[in-house]
Amino acid sequence: MSPLEPGSFLAELTPAERDDLESRGRVRDFARGDTLFVEGDRSSWVAVLLSGRVKAFSYREHGGEALLAVRGPGALLGEVAAIDGLPRSATVAALEPARALAVTAEEFMAFLQAHGRVSIIIMRMLCQRWRDADRKRVEFGMFDATGRVAQRLVELAERFGQPYDGRAGAAGRGGGQSVRITLNLSQEELAGWVGASREAVSKALRTLRRHGWIETGRRRLIVHDLQALRRHAR
Repeated sequence: MSPLEPGSFLAELTPAERDDLESRGRVRDFARGDTLFVEGDRSSWVAVLLSGRVKAFSYREHGGEALLAVRGPGALLGEVAAIDGLPRSATVAALEPARALAVTAEEFMAFLQAHGRVSIIIMRMLCQRWRDADRKRVEFGMFDATGRVAQRLVELAERFGQPYDGRAGAAGRGGGQSVRITLNLSQEELAGWVGASREAVSKALRTLRRHGWIETGRRRLIVHDLQALRRHAR
């Protein structure tokens, strides 16, 4: 199993709680592009991501995807539909080869009844998602496309970044370590995340490159000045 994201659902469970949950499900493997859940579907199972990254998104009315979130190892997926019994609110697809623990809604609810503390963890997790959604709605009104792209790059660097020593000096322009974002998002996916056109995102990336804050190439994105991105995203 891959290292869990700090603060993720699985990372918050005790060893005993984790063992009990694992005993109630089965492990499933997904290839890049495979769909775990489909928006509007009434399937009733939850997934706990053990490795790999996935994206949650909705299809736009006039085509394309509105990317809602990127989840990594340890994430709980599909719990809302399992709890309220309503159709899926988003589609979830693998961004890379992924492995997940699949648990039926009935077994998941039995797990929650056996471990009341876990229900509090889920409540806190959902509250955090609602706060994050509110924050992103405010961002759409406050920032242009370049500012929103900078915000998402900061998030990606903090969650999926690794130190990068690929250029002379190894240090970014801000005096810190350059960071390579290990998650490969296309410009279309990034555009769907920031609520802008692909052309606007391409222009924003050119602006950030011109400042020397980032470097892009085929299937790679390197942040050389994370502090500058943070300042631009405020």
